[in-house]
Amino acid sequence: MKKRKAKFIKDPKARGEWVESVFMARAGEQGLAVSKPWGDSRSYDFVVGRPGRFVGVQVKSTTVANGGGYVCMLRRQGKAYGRGSFDFIAAYVVPEDVWYIIPATKLRGREYVNLCSNSKQAKNEEYREAWHLLRKAAELNPKDPSPHYQLARVLEKLGKNEEARGERERFAELKRTQPAAAGMATGRDQ
Repeated sequence: MKKRKAKFIKDPKARGEWVESVFMARAGEQGLAVSKPWGDSRSYDFVVGRPGRFVGVQVKSTTVANGGGYVCMLRRQGKAYGRGSFDFIAAYVVPEDVWYIIPATKLRGREYVNLCSNSKQAKNEEYREAWHLLRKAAELNPKDPSPHYQLARVLEKLGKNEEARGERERFAELKRTQPAAAGMATGRDQ
């Protein structure tokens, strides 16, 4: 993906709102269904998935350089998030225009995480742009062809024709083995 020019918004609340909108756009580009709960009293900002299989995502961002990388705070009202607060952190490193999708199980009790580190001890690089983790966690049924059809449509709109072809092939393969489930995915009912 083409790197976007970093935008710095000084007000933390306004920056958080902007980062949430960037998350929604990026998740949509990845073919993920995203919903925002009403209000801001939940311990997560979004749910990703489909009925029967949603995962909670807490969105964070950082602009704070620290020792060859960036530090992202993982606190709510001055405290570490409790167990079960969310399923994933989506951390946006604004100056680098890069997302980290990190499972909550890897962060329990931590109040910050280092990202984009050039250090040999970098522990989070496997989560850089790891949108596949959200996709996998939110899968309703791995044999359901519908998500592959929808993802192919999104990828075609983004001009990613090779990836779209692969999703269409997967859709056709699953449709042959699950014909009843495929009827709704083809757009015939829309």
